[in-house]
Amino acid sequence: MSDTGHTEAADWAGPAHGLLSGRSVLVTAAAGTGIGFSTARRAAEEGARVAISDRHERRLAASADEIERRTGTRPLAVPCDVTDQAQLDHLMDTVAAEFGGIDVLVNNAGLGGTAAVQDMTDEQWDSVLSVTLTSTFKATRSVLRHMIPAGKGVIVNNASVIGWRAQKGQAHYAAAKAGVMALTRCAALDVAEHGIRVNAVSPSIAMHAHLAKVTSDELLAQLSDQEAFGRAAAPWEIANVIVFLASDYSSYMTGEVVSVSSQHP
Repeated sequence: MSDTGHTEAADWAGPAHGLLSGRSVLVTAAAGTGIGFSTARRAAEEGARVAISDRHERRLAASADEIERRTGTRPLAVPCDVTDQAQLDHLMDTVAAEFGGIDVLVNNAGLGGTAAVQDMTDEQWDSVLSVTLTSTFKATRSVLRHMIPAGKGVIVNNASVIGWRAQKGQAHYAAAKAGVMALTRCAALDVAEHGIRVNAVSPSIAMHAHLAKVTSDELLAQLSDQEAFGRAAAPWEIANVIVFLASDYSSYMTGEVVSVSSQHP
């Protein structure tokens, strides 16, 4: 891996090692340039049969094209609104039928926003909780219909350090991500007897094009400056940890929330 000091991270993280060889991996909200896309790409490089979903159909198709271009293997792309249980069930059934089961689910979908709690509307609160927390629960419940009969499976959720640390204007997002952490820990105990592991990553800041569009330069600079390396993570740096949690290298880990951060204490 390249030097991860004060300079920008390299475009990609070196050779693959077959960590997910033969596994079927589904990544939600994988269109675009963020953590979901990087996770799907890295899973494909590590030998997985990959499925991706997103509610933006055109962007989803473009992401499938890009993963095929970079890895030589085209992922299965299934449009899905993760707030809709029927669409989630269709997604799981489609992927399971195509791949003969689902070995790994990466719950990556999330929605942010900024509003002081005294000014926050019900719609702002509800939309962030629905996409970020409730969809993680619904997707988990849906995929377990396939994993429990199989007696195996791995679920990796995308949380955030903001679930631990306060930030102005982020009450809804912080509550949702803290909920993802709690859901991870409790679900892990519920399904351990079925041979299924549930863990989460908790990134601080991962820089990608969409984040840059919806966040001010001032805030991005402030958040990056708080990191020990003086920069945001690249999405692949989060994806590598997700792949580790999806692989047998983490076979004894369940109910854990792994911070992927270089923030100062």
